[in-house]
Amino acid sequence: MPVSISLRLPEATAKALDELASATERSRTYLIRKALEAYMAEYADYQVALDRLRDKDDPVISSTELRKRLGRKH
Repeated sequence: MPVSISLRLPEATAKALDELASATERSRTYLIRKALEAYMAEYADYQVALDRLRDKDDPVISSTELRKRLGRKH
């Protein structure tokens, strides 16, 4: 079941949102939902990358080694 959330936006952001909604023939709710979904997916990927970077047992390889493993010369 959908949950209602209220937020305050700067006037310029609200205006840009309204313009985008009009141009794409989508509702503000749809655009905000899609933006949040995209942000959360990106943040999850970012967090995985940070966790791997901080993992002392996860080896770090050079870009040269990476290219070699991928079968690329340059």
